[in-house]
Amino acid sequence: MAWTQAEVRELKEGRYMMVDNEPCRILSIQTSKPGKHGEAKARLDVMGIFDGGKRSVVYPVKHKVQVPIINKRTAQVLALAGDEVMLMDTESFEQFSLPKEGAGEVAPGQEIPYLAAMGKRKLQVNP
Repeated sequence: MAWTQAEVRELKEGRYMMVDNEPCRILSIQTSKPGKHGEAKARLDVMGIFDGGKRSVVYPVKHKVQVPIINKRTAQVLALAGDEVMLMDTESFEQFSLPKEGAGEVAPGQEIPYLAAMGKRKLQVNP
């Protein structure tokens, strides 16, 4: 299991939650007051970590949502192959390749941060 549960009222801006089975960073949260026949609601604007898509969702503040477990790791650059970067995780020594987009200038031997969540990986643009 690569996620935990939390109530919407426990979430904060800058943290993460799952929307449409995509790990997303919370950009903003607006809450409304409870009405005469209803409970307070929260509107969350989020951006997908891996697809970059912006989404807006509305939930009651007592609603439980999935919160992905995001691993921030480092990898050493082994080689550059076109628009791909061959990497080796510095802890597990696992080798893999990722698209070079947003990584800036990288050179073999350099260590760069990346995010791993829900079986996907992405180079971290702002560590």
